[in-house]
Amino acid sequence: MVAKALLFLLMGGMAGGLLLLEAGSWRAAALLGICVWAFCRAYYFAFYVIEHWIDPRFRFSGLGSVLRYWWTGRGKD
Repeated sequence: MVAKALLFLLMGGMAGGLLLLEAGSWRAAALLGICVWAFCRAYYFAFYVIEHWIDPRFRFSGLGSVLRYWWTGRGKD
C-alpha cells in the first residue's frame, strides 16, 4: 500500500513538473496548485457526504462503488 501511495506521488509530481516546465510561469504554478487542492477537497467531501449522509454502515471503496450501490438500488431500503 505504501508503494502504491509513493507511485501516485511520483506520478503526480512528474506530471505537475512537466506541466510547469511547459508553461513556465508562476501563474500556471498557482493555478495547478489550486486545481490539485480543489480536487482533493472535493474527493474528501464526497466521501464525507457518503459516510455521514448516505449509509454510515456501508464501507465504500471508491466513487465507483457508490455508483454501483445506487445502481443496484441498495440505497432504497
